[in-house]
Amino acid sequence: MLQSLAGSSCVRLVEQHRSAWCFALLVLGYLLYLVFGAVVFSSVELPYEDLLRQELGKLKQRFLEEHACLSEQQLEQFLMRVLEASNYGVSVLSNASGNWNWDFTSSLFFASTVLSTTGYGHTVPLSDGGKAFCIIYSVIGIPFTLLFLTAVVQRIIVYVTRRPVLYFHIRWGFSKQVVAIIHAMVLGFITVSCFFLIPAAIFSVLEDDWNFLESFYFCFISLSTIGLGDYVPGEGYNQKFRELYKIGITCYLLLGLIAMLVVLETFCELHELKKFRKLFYVKKDKEEDQVHIMEHDQLSFSSISDQAASMKDDQKANEPFVNSQSPTSNDSSLNN
Repeated sequence: MLQSLAGSSCVRLVEQHRSAWCFALLVLGYLLYLVFGAVVFSSVELPYEDLLRQELGKLKQRFLEEHACLSEQQLEQFLMRVLEASNYGVSVLSNASGNWNWDFTSSLFFASTVLSTTGYGHTVPLSDGGKAFCIIYSVIGIPFTLLFLTAVVQRIIVYVTRRPVLYFHIRWGFSKQVVAIIHAMVLGFITVSCFFLIPAAIFSVLEDDWNFLESFYFCFISLSTIGLGDYVPGEGYNQKFRELYKIGITCYLLLGLIAMLVVLETFCELHELKKFRKLFYVKKDKEEDQVHIMEHDQLSFSSISDQAASMKDDQKANEPFVNSQSPTSNDSSLNN
């Protein structure tokens, strides 16, 4: 008996705080996912980093042996300056001297990466004025970009998602949820094909040092706005039609970002995902809402009744002859 009561009380407690338990599991799952990613990246990339360190150490030692007139301190100072310039997008290599980082097309590409929060990091402002303008430009431009993308996606999704789903639901009588799931999968496949697979194949041809996996990696890192900056197109030696190529990449990033947002919004509108998201939200207190509604209703009913009573009193006051004649008519009816 006591065990059954305790079990029922525990079930009742879990049901009452279901959203809190789900949120706690969500936080725990997210932390475990972070730890899992750290373990995998460390185990995969750490051996490659160790090999690269050993290789660089051997190259440095060999260079010092071949150039005895150069001290290790002088070499390290030169390398530090080269690395600092490289972090700002300036290279000392002879095959990169023809590419400017701040011509109009490169600046347009940089502005698009800043406003879309992609931020490759391969090119950054050098001057204090450029850094200050970048802050002001971003503070105004990022919310402006969010507003622009939201308005564009809201209009596109009406014609791409909602109307096709309603058409198949009303015209052919299919279940709306089933049609929405199939439509979301088809739209996702088309987006992946048009903005990931096909551009990856194009980049693998246009970029000499990229294979298909690296090109696909660049597309994903860019359209997901991660923007690591380890792969940036149009930076190769003697890139043909570099200005036009940069403008095309800027348009690709903008259109691809819109397509990604449309797909995400389409999946977010699925009934199953809405139910799943509600598990982690804080539920509204229905009792308080009902109390407010009842108080509002009582106030409205009382005000209506007060207004009706006052209207009747006004009518009686404005009709004295009817009121004065009513007792005589009643008396005559009684005498009869």
